[in-house]
Amino acid sequence: MVKIQSKYFGEIEYEPEDIITFPAGLFGFEEEHTFLLLPFEGSNGSMLCFQSTVTPGLAFVALDPFVLRHDYTPVLQKAELNLFGVEDVQELAFYVLCAVKNPASASTVNMRCPVVIHPDKREARQIIMEMDAYEMRHPLAEFGPREEAASC
Repeated sequence: MVKIQSKYFGEIEYEPEDIITFPAGLFGFEEEHTFLLLPFEGSNGSMLCFQSTVTPGLAFVALDPFVLRHDYTPVLQKAELNLFGVEDVQELAFYVLCAVKNPASASTVNMRCPVVIHPDKREARQIIMEMDAYEMRHPLAEFGPREEAASC
C-alpha cells in the first residue's frame, strides 16, 4: 500500500497495480507517466480524476464521453490500435478531459483528444482523433443540464 497526497481527495492509499501508465505522458505533461483514475463521489463513475502519483497538485478532471453524448463514436487509426495491441475500439475505455473554469458553466470538454485506456494492460494514451465531428473545446453547456457535468 502506497500513500500520496492528492489534489481533490486529500491523502489516499493505493496499490501499485492500481496505476495507469502513460508511456508518452499527456499533452503538455509528457514527463508525467503514472496516474490513478479516481471517481468523484456521487458521479456514478461518469466523472473521474486522473491523479498524478508523482506530483500531488497535478490532477485532471475526466468525464465519460458516452454519458455526455450517447452518439460519441471514437475512431482510431490502425497504428493507434496497434499501440494498444487491439483490433477494435470496443476493447478500450475512453475518457475526455474537462478544462474546469469558474463559473463551471464556462468549462469545456475535449472530445477530439480522448484519453484511451487498455483496461487489461492499464496503459493509456491521449489520442488526437482525425475527425471533424469533435472539437477540442466543446462548451459543457452544450450537453444540457447534467448533474455530474455541471459540477465539473
